[in-house]
Amino acid sequence: MLIGIAAALVAALNLICFALMGYDKDCAKKGKRRVPEKRLFLSAACFGAVGGVLGMQVFRHKTKHWTFSIFFPLLAAVQIALLAAGIYTLCR
Repeated sequence: MLIGIAAALVAALNLICFALMGYDKDCAKKGKRRVPEKRLFLSAACFGAVGGVLGMQVFRHKTKHWTFSIFFPLLAAVQIALLAAGIYTLCR
């Protein structure tokens, strides 16, 4: 039960980060007000980094910014490791 709730929460956070990347790319194309980079990083730091990395690739957005291209995948790897450790601990 707890694992299912956690999985749904993590999936929602990744979907939000993915959507923010797409929304920011759309705003960039249309010359509208952009999503602050702090907000993009915060959404990735809150267990949404996998969605952020996917958003970077799908929307071809922020891929040339070294801070995004290094820290988003690094955050994703750490988050995946933490989630795997948590699942392993709960399922023992």
